[in-house]
Amino acid sequence: MSDRIHTRGRNAHGTVEPLRIAIAAVVSPKETAAYYDEMMRYIGAKFGRPVEIVQKKTYQEINDLLERRELDVAFVCSGPYVAGHRKFGMELLVAPMLYGKPFYQAYFIVPRDSPVNDIAGLRRKRFAFTDPSSNTGALVPTYVLSRMGETPETFFKSVIYTYGHDNSVRAVAKGVVDGASVDGLIWEYYSDKDPALVRGARVIYRSPLYGIPPVVVHPQAPGPLKQRLRDILLGMHKDPEGKKILAELKIEKFIVPSDSSYDTVREMQKWIEKRQ
Repeated sequence: MSDRIHTRGRNAHGTVEPLRIAIAAVVSPKETAAYYDEMMRYIGAKFGRPVEIVQKKTYQEINDLLERRELDVAFVCSGPYVAGHRKFGMELLVAPMLYGKPFYQAYFIVPRDSPVNDIAGLRRKRFAFTDPSSNTGALVPTYVLSRMGETPETFFKSVIYTYGHDNSVRAVAKGVVDGASVDGLIWEYYSDKDPALVRGARVIYRSPLYGIPPVVVHPQAPGPLKQRLRDILLGMHKDPEGKKILAELKIEKFIVPSDSSYDTVREMQKWIEKRQ
């Protein structure tokens, strides 16, 4: 590690400050911390600085922290990346590749014993969104309804926010709501790791593919910091310890993504904004 990188992490007293890394709670905060704890320790060890994990209830809070440069790096959702890029130039660092592609989908789910088999069958039903800024958990269903000439308020009986895709799956499986839109990657993860969680629900719709939730930085973050973090993440799958951590998260490797991968998310946002 270069002295230049290390020095940038020292405060006025000469002590090393932690890397502040935010993780958007794509699953409930407790679950997210458990999943990413080993990765954060790995990054800290490779970088030579301890890592402070930052979690907030909403995606917008993480965007706000990064905009104020109170974070060094953040794992965010696709929708918040597009919004942050537009507002203050939020910059892509890397993105994960899962199941052979750096893309993901929204899954609309219903209770396993529900008679509903398509989106139209969800009319006047109770529905769960995850976070107001979530792509798969809010933007996609809002867009799908907009194309039908509807809004969540006119179409559903009621909408709740669960602030976690695992929470949405549980809400559907337990019959708290009649349907939800969730991150397909989270559904597939639990289908493999904890099938009991998804056993009470089933998928009735899979959306088109969207750019996968990326890892981002502030555009004015120091160049050496960005490059070192990028190198660490891009090299994880080549390192035995890093590969093992990725395997636990079902991540094959990190890649350098293209901003154009998120154009379909932008198109949905623009479509909805024109009709509000």
